[in-house]
Amino acid sequence: MAFQKAVKGTALIGGGAIATVFGLSQFSQYRNKHGTFVHVQAAEAVPVPIKNHFPTREQQILALQTTSEFDVLVIGGGATGCGCALDAVTRGLKTALLERDDFSSGTSSRSTKLIHGGVRYLQKAIMKLDLEQYKMVKEALEERANLLEIAPHLSAPLPIMLPVYKWWQLPYYWFGIKLYDLVAGSQCLKSSYVLSKSRALELFPMLRKDELVGAIVYYDGQHNDARMNLAIALTAARYGAATANYAEVLCLLKTGRGALLLVRQEFDVKAKCVINATGPFTDSVRKMDDQEVPNICQPSAGVHIVMPGYYSPDNMGLLDPATSDGRVIFFLPWEKMTIAGTTDSPTDVTSHPIPTEEDINFILNEVRNYLSVDVEVRRGDVLAAWSGIRPLVTDPNSKDTQSISRNHVVTVSDSGLVTIAGGKWTTYRAMAQDTIDAAIQAHDLKAGSSKTIGLQLQGAEDWSPTLYIRLVQDYGLESEVAQHLASTYGDKAFEVAKIAQVTGKRWPIVGKRLVSEFPYIEAEVVYGVKEYARTAVDMISRRTRLAFLNVQAAEEALPRIVDIMGKELNWSEQKKTEELEAAKKFLYYEMGYKVKSDQLTDSSEISLGPSDIERYKKRFHMFDKDKKGFITILDVQRVLESISVQIAENTLHEILNEVDLNKNGQVELNEFLQLMSAIQKGHVSGSRLAVLMKTAEENLRQRVVIPVDRSGGGL
Repeated sequence: MAFQKAVKGTALIGGGAIATVFGLSQFSQYRNKHGTFVHVQAAEAVPVPIKNHFPTREQQILALQTTSEFDVLVIGGGATGCGCALDAVTRGLKTALLERDDFSSGTSSRSTKLIHGGVRYLQKAIMKLDLEQYKMVKEALEERANLLEIAPHLSAPLPIMLPVYKWWQLPYYWFGIKLYDLVAGSQCLKSSYVLSKSRALELFPMLRKDELVGAIVYYDGQHNDARMNLAIALTAARYGAATANYAEVLCLLKTGRGALLLVRQEFDVKAKCVINATGPFTDSVRKMDDQEVPNICQPSAGVHIVMPGYYSPDNMGLLDPATSDGRVIFFLPWEKMTIAGTTDSPTDVTSHPIPTEEDINFILNEVRNYLSVDVEVRRGDVLAAWSGIRPLVTDPNSKDTQSISRNHVVTVSDSGLVTIAGGKWTTYRAMAQDTIDAAIQAHDLKAGSSKTIGLQLQGAEDWSPTLYIRLVQDYGLESEVAQHLASTYGDKAFEVAKIAQVTGKRWPIVGKRLVSEFPYIEAEVVYGVKEYARTAVDMISRRTRLAFLNVQAAEEALPRIVDIMGKELNWSEQKKTEELEAAKKFLYYEMGYKVKSDQLTDSSEISLGPSDIERYKKRFHMFDKDKKGFITILDVQRVLESISVQIAENTLHEILNEVDLNKNGQVELNEFLQLMSAIQKGHVSGSRLAVLMKTAEENLRQRVVIPVDRSGGGL
């Protein structure tokens, strides 16, 4: 078996030499054609001026209603759709974009957060002598370089470690990764390198030591996907595109061309060309055009989980190139947390994909295989989980989604509907360019070539790595908050800082946090409304990323977020209640709260030893002095007062509600024992009630302050 793998490695090297020569020659042609990424030249080449600010949503809706005819109407507000709008409007075409939900509400916000060429696709290209796969990797590496250039505040290179546990794999993987560097050519972010076992463990101390022989480190890009998508949309709006979220296309207009649109009331939008860029929903829009058309998309679900930041180093990712079922798992630092994924399985198309317990446990098991035995990988440490639907292009009869390339295809129907399908996040710009080229040709539109290479996105123009220091010095923001604002809004961070509220404290002077352990501040909610946010879900998942980082923290922030949005958007009390419930439902089903809460239910088994049960009963009865069999907020307050500790009543409500399984306003003894049993098994972690009761028991004698922040881990 080892010999067969070694032979394959030799084939990889030999094929790599040929592919490298081809890649470098093609790369040279690419550079000669497009020149270097010079931002000023890119902006000056655009035939329309860019506005200092993007229009309000009301102005955008008015433009959709009053414009007699657009040149291009794009359906879909994901990365590809927004990319199409930006490409079209910067060529001088009168452009509109419509999105049924929010910008990036689908697949574009639920990615692995990588900007990459695809190491495994290159391997497949060489092993199978697949020229199309090779071209896709080459194109993606070119686009990776461009994306890092045009949005440096939202993206950065990330070193990724590939641990090696068999000696023969070291040269095999080394040549493969070096080939990846060579195909990138002068756009290689940083050269890959080999590490000894000791150096690998120094850089990634959580790594499993047994049988480790060394590691290889290579570089790819990482970004904030939803914010990147929004930056593309806002840039298109500033160049004059009429973009609108929550604008549902009800049908396509064959006579006169365009679409029947629903934004509170129905109205027509006329356009010379309609572009279908709806990702997994590609076929549903194609069937609006022609009911008999065969499907061209086969959706695949990919689940990711988020775990506490201590599971990975701050600036080093991990790649598992061969999981137990042949998939690839990434284990990456992101937003000071750790993201792990992904899975790959056929699925139905839905607007509300739900992560399953089976997929979550698969990822956890793979993570356990690569982490040290000293690191207990607990189910309870999953802080958020989500599922995204990849819009893979395939033969309708194919069933094996793992063998399908993410190459994109552009088709034009008999009626003139232009459809862009497939592809990947990294290549959104190239996909948009190909789409607009096809639209121009099919509809004889008057426009020049694409202007988007090197064209900076919203927030990039005056951004610098030290911009956050000015935010601290000029406005009195916390350093962590300032860094977050700079890396989220770029040079527009000053606009957020200007509307930040005074804290009333000596420090920070401004910037009230939504939740204590994350750097999101209340001013971002106000600014998010200006960025076309219209629901509480928009705010917790795409303007901020709270829902993707910690579902409990997102739920805690919701009441304040709804209050602020209510003032900005003039919501009634009923509307505020509806938004709160809708956001909680989103967290419960789509962001993993349900599968997390299912770890502790009223039917959970209590598997504690007699001594543990007795110990926990004593702890419980310390609060339940009256032997009622349950504890309430009053019981907890009484104990805290006895040791001179005060905790806000609403915080105590939240703490008890986390454990109150039957939601009757009290925690019963059985519920408490179920909690402690789940904690011992690793199914639950970070329970504030458990921490509070344990610490109170210990400190009735010592009289020290009880911490009640989420611990991020177990007891």
